[in-house]
Amino acid sequence: MTRTTNRRGALRTLAGAGAATLAAPHIAGAQANGTTWKIQTSWPGGAGLQIFKDWCASIQEKTDGELSFQAFGANDVVGDFQLFDAVKNGVLDAVNPFTIYAQGIIPAATFLTSIPLGLRQPSEFDTFYYGLGGLDIARELYAAQGMYFVGPVHHDANIIHSKVPIRSIDDFAGRKMRLPGGMVADVFSEIGAETTVLPGSEIFPALEKGTIDVADYVGPAVNYALGFSQVTDYIVMGPPGFMSLYQPVDIMDITVGQAAWDNLSPKMKQFVEMETHVYSDMHYAAIQAADQEAWAKFEADGTEVTRLTQDDVDLMTEVAVPIWFDYANRDPNAARVFKIQLDYMQSGSLGYVDPALTEGLELKI
Repeated sequence: MTRTTNRRGALRTLAGAGAATLAAPHIAGAQANGTTWKIQTSWPGGAGLQIFKDWCASIQEKTDGELSFQAFGANDVVGDFQLFDAVKNGVLDAVNPFTIYAQGIIPAATFLTSIPLGLRQPSEFDTFYYGLGGLDIARELYAAQGMYFVGPVHHDANIIHSKVPIRSIDDFAGRKMRLPGGMVADVFSEIGAETTVLPGSEIFPALEKGTIDVADYVGPAVNYALGFSQVTDYIVMGPPGFMSLYQPVDIMDITVGQAAWDNLSPKMKQFVEMETHVYSDMHYAAIQAADQEAWAKFEADGTEVTRLTQDDVDLMTEVAVPIWFDYANRDPNAARVFKIQLDYMQSGSLGYVDPALTEGLELKI
């Protein structure tokens, strides 16, 4: 039995389990008694998709049938990069995307998720969104696009899978590397990688065919279920305690079409906002638990974990800081968002960014 056959069989099993939670009688009953939202996630499989489907399946009971979510995985209705058009056009009522995917229509979205070497813990992003005004700005910007940004969803750090050993940032030079685009891609281009943008569902075949030899994606559990150990031999991490140099926290979100949101009662709007908090907490914890099992599986498959050093962290920070400012100054709203994060990172609470690194750099606010 080939590696590819194993992977496809695993994904069929996961898909079948997800479909069972969305049996036709369940959906039919919801449609008869209340509102049903079609909601698509960016997860193509693995623990992330199953957690999403399980959460969606719980909504009807929690609302006594007033609202139900009909869940779809990545590409089930539209492609990942068509999610926002689908919401604005009413093809989907809501989406659960990686927030970075919005950067094409909302430049400030680059800073609504993790930036390379930026905020490093989920709690720091909660502070940014719910304590420092990030949520209000996000909702303002999404409203201009005919959408309602409900709230962020935490899942994991992003890690790097490689067909070749990467033991320092110098080893990225010349490597064909999948990245989500934008600032992260620019940082790796600056250190010599040949970057390309692919949605998550296309990473495995690209690695299998040799179109790329290095790929970032999400965390261990999801990546193992997607078969990455079958097409790569190495996982590249930061120093101990620092899973990812470039995306230490990755953010997804729940975004709803404005018309679908406006049709909810005030009570149901409050429910969806609070339930997004519940989903974020549950999603994050469940994926971290699954990660612990995945590490043993990677080891059994012969995957070697390599770790970069604190020197690599310092060097990548020097590369990243001027790129932060470059992206922030491309859009006034991006600068507004970034200023909040920069002040936080340079505050006594965090101290991630030495003021010397920002000398001579200015924000156009």
